[in-house]
Amino acid sequence: MTETLFLQSNELAGLATPSEYVDAVREGYRQYGEGGAAEPRTKLINRDPPGMFTTYAAILPETGAMGGYMYSAGFGEHDAWFMTPLFDAESGEPLALLDGASMNPYKTGAAGAVGVDFLAREDASVLAIIGSGAQARGQLKAIETVRELDSVRVFSPTRENRIAFAEELGDELGLSIEPVESSADAVTGADIIVTATNASSPVISAGDIEPGTHITAMGQYNPAKNELDPETIANATYVPDIADRATKDAGSFIAALEHGLITEEHIHGDLGDLVAGTAPGRQSKDEITIFDSGGTGIETVAAAHMLYTKAVDADLGTPISFAPASEALTGR
Repeated sequence: MTETLFLQSNELAGLATPSEYVDAVREGYRQYGEGGAAEPRTKLINRDPPGMFTTYAAILPETGAMGGYMYSAGFGEHDAWFMTPLFDAESGEPLALLDGASMNPYKTGAAGAVGVDFLAREDASVLAIIGSGAQARGQLKAIETVRELDSVRVFSPTRENRIAFAEELGDELGLSIEPVESSADAVTGADIIVTATNASSPVISAGDIEPGTHITAMGQYNPAKNELDPETIANATYVPDIADRATKDAGSFIAALEHGLITEEHIHGDLGDLVAGTAPGRQSKDEITIFDSGGTGIETVAAAHMLYTKAVDADLGTPISFAPASEALTGR
């Protein structure tokens, strides 16, 4: 039998700082850019009852870990569950099984922050956030570690949500956060824009985006999801987390292709290319840049391994046993 550590969500919450997530995820993308293995998500849809089952995975050879996410959403309970199996990349043995819910906004926020660090202007200080949920909060906490923010504007269609976001995160981070009445009000004059929504149609307009702006778009994980209009994609330097997923589930990129505004060559490189140095980041002060963050096994494995090592040091978790196949299949 092999001993594996089961880590509950409440044990992982608060175990690492946003900057530690950013450092781990940056390192994960460097390894991917230098040859580590990762694939876009696989999503299985069920119609009755409605729901989906999603997986994605990666191998980070220098970290010495592999694994990814397996999660369900919807179905009869209309909720979601995130399971993160983590394996040793040399022996193949299971290291840990993490309840991945609490880390989700932080590891995804960290990927966004790495994108900001390579694609936003060095002097970027005004942030606009469209959305006020957990993912928007994770993005802000991570971005704040890579850029010195003077002001933040947040728009959510629900007034109470945007006010709560501004008050709670403003107090927690010591930032000036203004809830505004529209997405146009949020993005006007912004250096960095984050779209963290479930929208099926564009939430900002190309005409409202000023030269030199960087955009992190998070709601492009389905061909029917189009947070950004086709013109915005066409006008920008476009960087997805994994290049292979751009034509599979990056809704706004697919829409720009279908409108004939771009070709697949419009992909500048993926985030691993930027971190590994095989593709340049921002090249001019007036350039509009986009990081399309749909979610990958890269940030998941990087964050999970970082949490696993911290949990071991803190003596957290519950040991569970797995039988290796040689034992389970032979009974020896």
